[in-house]
Amino acid sequence: MKKAVFIAILFGCLTASLPASEPQWSEVAPGVWRSIVGQPDAYDLLKAAGVPPAREALARVEPAQFPLPAGLIAADVINGETHLRLPLDRNEQIYGFGLNFKTIHQRGRILQLHVDHYGGKDDGRTHAPVPFYVSSRGYGVFVNSARYIRVWSGTGVRKDSPNFPEPRDRNTDKGWSARPYSDSVEMLVPAAGVEIYVFGGPKPLDAVRRYNLFTGGGCLPPRWGLGFSHRVPRLYDENQVLAEAREFAERGFPLDVIGLEPGWQSRSYPCTFVWDKKRFPAPSDFVAKMTGMGIRVNLWTNPYVSPESPVYETLLPLSSSHTVWLGIVPDFTLPKAVQTLVNLFKREHVDIGVSGYKIDETDGYDHYLWPDVATFPSGLAAEQIRQTYGVLLQKATTRVYREKNLRTYGLTRASNAGAASFPYVIYNDYYSHEDFITALCNSGFAGVLWTPEVRSSQGGEEWLRRMQSVCFSPMAMLNAWASGTKPWSFPEVERQVKEIALLRMRLLPYFYTEFARYRFDGIPPFRAMALEEGFLADETRMESKGASLEQNPYEEAVLKEIKDQYMAGEFLLVAPMFKGQASRQVILPKGKWYDFYTGAFAGGGEVISVTPGLDKIPLFVKDGGIIPTMPAGLRAPGRGQKFSLEIRHYGAKESVYTLYDDDGETLDYERGTYSWRDLRVSRDAGGRLVGAVSPAGQGKPDNLGTVTWTFMTR
Repeated sequence: MKKAVFIAILFGCLTASLPASEPQWSEVAPGVWRSIVGQPDAYDLLKAAGVPPAREALARVEPAQFPLPAGLIAADVINGETHLRLPLDRNEQIYGFGLNFKTIHQRGRILQLHVDHYGGKDDGRTHAPVPFYVSSRGYGVFVNSARYIRVWSGTGVRKDSPNFPEPRDRNTDKGWSARPYSDSVEMLVPAAGVEIYVFGGPKPLDAVRRYNLFTGGGCLPPRWGLGFSHRVPRLYDENQVLAEAREFAERGFPLDVIGLEPGWQSRSYPCTFVWDKKRFPAPSDFVAKMTGMGIRVNLWTNPYVSPESPVYETLLPLSSSHTVWLGIVPDFTLPKAVQTLVNLFKREHVDIGVSGYKIDETDGYDHYLWPDVATFPSGLAAEQIRQTYGVLLQKATTRVYREKNLRTYGLTRASNAGAASFPYVIYNDYYSHEDFITALCNSGFAGVLWTPEVRSSQGGEEWLRRMQSVCFSPMAMLNAWASGTKPWSFPEVERQVKEIALLRMRLLPYFYTEFARYRFDGIPPFRAMALEEGFLADETRMESKGASLEQNPYEEAVLKEIKDQYMAGEFLLVAPMFKGQASRQVILPKGKWYDFYTGAFAGGGEVISVTPGLDKIPLFVKDGGIIPTMPAGLRAPGRGQKFSLEIRHYGAKESVYTLYDDDGETLDYERGTYSWRDLRVSRDAGGRLVGAVSPAGQGKPDNLGTVTWTFMTR
């Protein structure tokens, strides 16, 4: 027996010491390479989402070569788990690994990618732990597994590393470090195989684009989804909701969507999914009244089924061994479970005009979600269901609207890879304004959308600063479910709050176009500065030619994590202000940048200090920037409704911006019913800047009314 044990141990040691095998790569789409290691799980993130790649769009991205030295990529299956190792250059920075709230730079971090409510620490447990990272060298890596993946992002040092650092003596060497140089990203996937994808550049934004397009392209919300949303207190009844909607109109505040919280249901936690007839005695009449006011209705829910629900008996055998709040947990990988939910939601909600959903409680915490020992009738592991449950709910509810040829736009608490095309924005209960902006920056690396929603504040200044930020995000939303606050709850800043909400409405043509670029070109509408050309630290370092950081403060700034400013679309840089700040520094990328409000030159390739006052959020436009705006209405333009356009141009550069147009509500754009129109600025014979708009094209949508041009820089 002892001899057998010794042989087994020896064999295990020999196996562990064998070099990992080199993955074999095949190009599966333009600029996208795949390798299969071992025997991957049959169920993975891409299968959960079920969205095919946007291959035609991928073919339009600049061609790329395989971006990594293949001989330095290693993968192996040991003891039923997959080990991955990918190389890092010395000056390379890593971004991504999901929706992080405190850090932009991910090199040097150790994570476990695990769907969970965010708990205040960037350790991988978050609402969208997407196993995709982007390098400053201009490539991306995606590990297609629905398991809890462990990541060592430039932390481990192998003894056989070709870049093994020189050991130092801590006793005498001040250069000694407890975290010596590491030259690889390593991952542990708890499965006997995995599918790996590499996305080419040549720029980091190109890698992100390819990833988004490979997962179907980004979502294109209806126009009304980009207006202003307000969620009412959880136990409001029909009369209270209608009164609140009327007050918005009386005060001249925009409002496109009202969200109902748990009290609309007859029971919640767990849910019945049917209306409470005491609070809403005639749901179809209520929704019709709201629609008549031009306001959409969004319904809160979670997926845990009450015994009082009409679908409980059908879903009972299709549910997990464990409950959540004593409600059953349907296995939404099963077609019958999905169809049961779709039928109910269609009959009870969508057929009477409900516009969308807020899907709550699919993220965590561990103490109320099912444990990893839970079983599901599909036979999938509990962790696989947890990693994809938010995606499965997004897919099912989006399907309800697709069957009616309508777009929707809603909220979710959990997402993952493959869900970029689903029209959902992530939110949570964590409430740090600064960290919300960091999450907004990181969302662009993860193929998800995030809203820094406003719920409450300690005073007028904080209230206004939060409102300014949320109006420059994927969903401008006030969530009053618990606080009962209104946009005008702080009278001392009511005027400024109204002005920023109306500015959001004026910018709808720009934001709508940027979401179209997300859909058709994979470009995130809101993204970190690291994805902006002319901002990368290594580019700046090469130009400085050895200059010290004291001589080049711009380089010093770029080398740091830039997590309090971001790009909104192609031309607009947003630098939010936080409570207590009278001034702040803004890092302007290379090139000329101009103040959004005045058109005055602000700087370029430098760090500037701004003191905007309480009324304004600092906004800057790059040279040649074209920002299409419209008159500020209380509602987004409806289907077939024409709107006037005021087109702003900044700087002195001739340029072109392509404006997107469609009916704003249906999925007809997927069948070619849309138009791209060039907004072109050039110089006439006298050297003056002039603007022109190209025609929509025969049979294409044309919702533009009067068009005027404003040249902001004099």
